[in-house]
Amino acid sequence: MISIENLKVEFGATPLFQGVSYIINPKDRIALVGKNGAGKSTMLKILAGLQQPTDGTVSMPKDISVCYLPQVMKLADERTVREETELAFAHIGRQKALLDKLAAELAERTDYESEAYHELIDRFTRENERFQIIGGANYHAEMEQTLCGLGFRREDFDRPTSEFSGGWRMRIELAKLLLQHPDVLLLDEPTNHLDIESIQWLEDFLARNGKAVVLVSHDRAFINNVTNRTIEITCGTIHDYRVKYDEYVVLRRERREQQLRAYENQQKEIADITDFIERFRYKPTKAIQVQSRIKQLEKMVPVVIDEEDRSTLRLKFRPAQRSGSYPVICEDVAKSYDGHLVFKDANLTIRRGEKVAFVGKNGEGKTTLVKCIMGEIPYEGKLTLGHNVEIGYFAQNQAQLLDEELTVFDTIDRVAVGDIRLKIRDILGAFMFGGEASDKKVKVLSGGERSRLAMIKLLLEQVNLLILDEPTNHLDMRSKDVLKEAIREFDGTVILVSHDREFLDGLVTKVYEFGGGKVREHLGGIYEYLEKRGGGTFDSQPPMVTQKTPGSPASPEPQKAGAIDYAARKEQAKAQRKLQKRVEDCEKRVARIEAELKELEEWMATPTGAANAALFEQYARLKTTLAEAEAEWEEAMMALEG
Repeated sequence: MISIENLKVEFGATPLFQGVSYIINPKDRIALVGKNGAGKSTMLKILAGLQQPTDGTVSMPKDISVCYLPQVMKLADERTVREETELAFAHIGRQKALLDKLAAELAERTDYESEAYHELIDRFTRENERFQIIGGANYHAEMEQTLCGLGFRREDFDRPTSEFSGGWRMRIELAKLLLQHPDVLLLDEPTNHLDIESIQWLEDFLARNGKAVVLVSHDRAFINNVTNRTIEITCGTIHDYRVKYDEYVVLRRERREQQLRAYENQQKEIADITDFIERFRYKPTKAIQVQSRIKQLEKMVPVVIDEEDRSTLRLKFRPAQRSGSYPVICEDVAKSYDGHLVFKDANLTIRRGEKVAFVGKNGEGKTTLVKCIMGEIPYEGKLTLGHNVEIGYFAQNQAQLLDEELTVFDTIDRVAVGDIRLKIRDILGAFMFGGEASDKKVKVLSGGERSRLAMIKLLLEQVNLLILDEPTNHLDMRSKDVLKEAIREFDGTVILVSHDREFLDGLVTKVYEFGGGKVREHLGGIYEYLEKRGGGTFDSQPPMVTQKTPGSPASPEPQKAGAIDYAARKEQAKAQRKLQKRVEDCEKRVARIEAELKELEEWMATPTGAANAALFEQYARLKTTLAEAEAEWEEAMMALEG
């Protein structure tokens, strides 16, 4: 479908990559991987036609459509969410205008037997069929499903986009791309502004889409669930693996071991040849053999070993004063803004040394509760911080509080103490500030770079309660691993607001779910929580047992617990039977509508039917009904599987 041949990109004298060739097939879902600066985003821009390579060609058929979502884009704020999203259907609007024009012309003419009139009818029929094929009859339903899948509520559709944060406006741009159903979708870090539920929805959408996808992401779970092919950009070239990311990691390790063995063998061979040349260089009887060895060395192609950071950097938080046994206790905490309830009756107890996650849809109160804990906003109820609690807080606005006149190195040098000062450049390198980047002034850094620098600064401060709000958004996989290991070894307490499942996995032992105005406690890790939730929405979960105070009972009495389990299983079986009946009813309805559509299509194919405008209107209504029925069936299936 798209052919890339001998691609070369140069910035200055050194090529970013060269001699790159591969083909993107219609159903490929490709993860572009490699270290930061390897050229992943550059490759996407070239595929999107936004940047020209130094050499090489990108060939594709003229009728191939390509859509591109960059990490950062300029967004307009002149329309509502609905109006902005409808821009994705401009082609449908043009087709509808053409149909209206043809229909008006048919209504005005009276030369029913003329050849020109019949040609006009034929054209109207063709254009109407095209209108149906491109989804002209049901695009509103599809648009609403996509916006809801990405986290918007129906009451948000008519709000101006200017009322939303940059992250939410990026979701609108993502919705516009998805709704265009391009043949090739290029995504650069699409999960940065999505919550867990929206990420899972996007995974399902891309898996069912059946079109080609090329993406760059540092979310391991996302690329594992979406992609079926991995292209690594390394050492100025690419290696193509037709497997998912986890399998690629294994194959890459095996290939690198083979490269190391080949490199060692080659080095031994070079040493032997060099030794022979040096020993017999001045012996006339060996002149021919010496010249042969010299030519052999000149023709030898060096074995290149894939780039891999082999440093053993281990970053540890500075030890802080021991806090009280319960750093945070919330009792019936509630918060509202202008009459809008964010949450109420929030009861949670966080013990010293615990690492917990705050999860839920954006806007459900995760950051709000963090601000309550920080004492930045008023609230109702009782919130108690434990003895000697020293909070270290990372949020997006932390990056704006850095001294812009300092360099990156000086910013960290001012907070680093003891032996860690000897490793400042290693730490900066782990967070993508290696080499000359450490001498940049803060004022020239991008938003993502400032966020990473603020994170390093926090890691070196002396605290015993860490509160991190989306700490992984601008980190590559290695930096996330460094941060995760540092948090794992931290002997204090940690609250993580994050949607990165792989980052949370093995790190947190308790999950607090925000949704529907409530805060629910789930014991266990992130994947245990997701398994319990079973794919349901955040608003539909039954309340979980919460801890109001340290002295509350850990579990009900055994007999009472058994009775509760039996009743729950009975209720669950009843609910499952209802869902099975609902799925069957939906399937019957879909089959009935499809049969009606097939019958209508047969009528519309006849000369009499082609001239009957009422048939086309009925066809359009049925297509809309079919889309709604299929959406209802899909919802019922997801609920049943959950």
